[in-house]
Order: sequence, then structure tokens, then C-alpha cells
Amino acid sequence: MTDDSTADPRLESAYLTTLCGGAVTLAGVVHDHPASVARVRAVVERRRPDVVALELPPLAVGLYETHAAAGTDPLAFGGEMSAAIAAAETERVVGIDGPSRRFCRRLLARFARERSTAKTVLRSIRGVASVTRTAVACRLAAAVARRTPRSPTVGSRTEYDVSATDPPERQVADERRQAGAATAVLDAFEKPPASRIRSETREAHMADRIRDLRREGRVVAVVGLGHFDPLVERLEG
Repeated sequence: MTDDSTADPRLESAYLTTLCGGAVTLAGVVHDHPASVARVRAVVERRRPDVVALELPPLAVGLYETHAAAGTDPLAFGGEMSAAIAAAETERVVGIDGPSRRFCRRLLARFARERSTAKTVLRSIRGVASVTRTAVACRLAAAVARRTPRSPTVGSRTEYDVSATDPPERQVADERRQAGAATAVLDAFEKPPASRIRSETREAHMADRIRDLRREGRVVAVVGLGHFDPLVERLEG
């Protein structure tokens, strides 16, 4: 699915489309990949959205904003998320992923509706707790960066066999290999209940947040490729 013809093959991606009558541009990415970073940067520059919506917890956004403002290379920290922020003309940058109060309420309702086992609930909560710890660490790191000359980072970036200086065609070929490998793994193994519930709840939450944000104007939303098709289905439904 593509909605942009260009000489740059990185913009001819199956993971780029417009939805909601053209109000929403959804970009699926291979996290930290040079081709994805270039695509997101170009899409934000061209669409000039009123809102940039990112697959990040709200607490984590500040750290990415800090690095984008400092001119940090997105391939050093933040990947496509930092690239989207740096390319945006708007200051309206929103983390649409969980955890948040709204997300947690939705997750608890899902447990009750499906009568999830104690084991499934516990595993799901552990996953949410892990993401929450990382988001809080990002919030603290952003506070340090604003108050000191330091530029702390959280987490690690994924390394690939291509760089931003490689020809776009080579970047795209590698991105497609990475996407294909990830899809094959997802198709080969059935998700355990805890993982499935949390993933589906995240997608329902992100779709609702995108619908809310489109009331403010044009939206460019950046999400991992694993969430792209489910979000297309939810937003078109």
C-alpha cells in the first residue's frame, strides 16, 4: 500500500498510507533502520502535519524531543521517532502508546471481558511494568538533559548491515529483508495469551488516540511495522 510516487525508493513502501479521508498518514517502520528513518523524515517534511503521533509512551517523548532539539543523529539515538520530531514544524508531538491511565483501564477491561487466567494477567502486568520503568527512565533522563550539559540515552539501538550513506536501493533491500524476517517469525509462532492481549490492547489504544488527534488537523503517525496492518484495519473500520 503506497500513496506517494517519488524517485526515492524508500518512499515507495508498503508500510506507508493515508487514512481517514487523507487526514492521517500512517508510516510503519523497522525500528532504527536507515531506510525507515529517511522515509519518516521525508514524510513529515512533505506532509507538514499539525500533530506528530509516535509509538512511544507519553512519559518517554520528552527525551526524544531533547535529542532532536540538540541535533543528535537519529541513528545514534531515537531512530525514526527522533527523525520525525526533528523534521516537524509543529510542536504538537504526542506519544500514543501505553502505558497511560486510559491504556491501563482498557487492559483491565480486556482481562475482565475474556476472564483471563491469573497467569495471563500477571505476565501482562509484568510486561506493562517493564515498559513503564523504561518510560520513567526516559523522563528522568530528559530532566537531566535539560538541566545539565549531559545528553543521556535510555536503551540500545538496533544495528544493521547498512548505513545512511549506502544507496537508497540497498537500504530498501535490507529493510525489506528485516521486515520479512520479522513477519516470518510472527507467522511461525502463535502469541501466548498475555502477549496477544497486550499487543491488541496497544493497537486499540493507539487507534483511538489517532482518531482523537485527527480532530486537531493533519496527523502523521509512526509505528512499528508489526502494528501497521492492525492499525490500518482499525482506522478503516
